Amino acid sequence: MQEDFARNLRRLCAETGSIAQVCRGIGINRQQFNRYLNGHGLPSAHNLRRIAQFFGLEEEQLFAPHHDFRQAQNVQRAGIAAPAQHFGAQFAGQARHMRRFLGFYHGYYRTPTWPGQVMRTLIRLREEDGHVVTDTFERAAASDGSIRQRGRYRGMAVFHNNRICMYESPRLAHGFLSETVLMPAHPQQTSYLQGLVLGISARSDQPPYAARTVWVRISERVTAREALTATGACREDSPRLDPKVRRLLGDELPLSVDVNV
Repeated sequence: MQEDFARNLRRLCAETGSIAQVCRGIGINRQQFNRYLNGHGLPSAHNLRRIAQFFGLEEEQLFAPHHDFRQAQNVQRAGIAAPAQHFGAQFAGQARHMRRFLGFYHGYYRTPTWPGQVMRTLIRLREEDGHVVTDTFERAAASDGSIRQRGRYRGMAVFHNNRICMYESPRLAHGFLSETVLMPAHPQQTSYLQGLVLGISARSDQPPYAARTVWVRISERVTAREALTATGACREDSPRLDPKVRRLLGDELPLSVDVNV
């Protein structure tokens, strides 16, 4: 069993990247990890769970006979394109690195759809099988009823070089894509996060846009229903808008890129 575990682990590492990258992703000591690779020991239950989560496997799969393990991996990869495997591996094991950021936020940004106003959305970062999954809820309506906007988006997040990178698309439809990059001012500062959001509309007649965004952590005393009710578009001079958010967003308008120019 120990020999199969070591061989299976070496195979996974060979397909993932350097040993140093794997150790950083798992959050484990390189010397200790080398003992597992060389068959000189087995990980504790805690470390075994972290290793399995990083590679997106069940713990018992790591102890399968090596021949069976290789066959199972080949069958799994046959149905997944190599580029998708490479990209998806970036999100494995991120819950450990982003645990301090998990929770609910109000996200603020300007959008060409609502000129002169700031959109406030509800965002949740949560752990799921070692990954950090994102859920964004968007609700807004014009006073005259000319615009009614509702959306729910799901994505994944990764923490890299002190940046939070998030990729999302609609839960029940396709066409819209967004990428958000947040830059915490300090590793332990999670109350206000600021960065950039890039959006690509599902409508072909609307150009991509980029804008500053600010996230504000929501107190645990606020219920999810209350946080969702507070979403929507508000005027830039509205007393509902946090002055610090207004300052961090600055005066820049969203940048639309007309690809036909």
